[in-house]
Amino acid sequence: MTTRDEYVEKTKARIDQWNAEIDKMEARLREAEADSRIEYEKNLKQMRAQRDEAEGQLRKMREAGDRAWDDLQEGFDRSWKEIRAAFESAASRFR
Repeated sequence: MTTRDEYVEKTKARIDQWNAEIDKMEARLREAEADSRIEYEKNLKQMRAQRDEAEGQLRKMREAGDRAWDDLQEGFDRSWKEIRAAFESAASRFR
């Protein structure tokens, strides 16, 4: 099992990767033709929502006391799988 700090840093690194992917998609959106823009904007909105949810969870983990950490980590592990799957699904539509 990883330590709390390692867990938080690993999660932060993944969110940073998502931010980079969002930046790339925004660049593609600017270059897209009008009919493609609507779909790109929809997918970007979904990606941002998932990223924001992950950042909120990360913030809670950072602020949690030692007693709450174990419970919070369990809940985050469950929700992280769903957040990651939704983000990757939206991102895959750009590839």
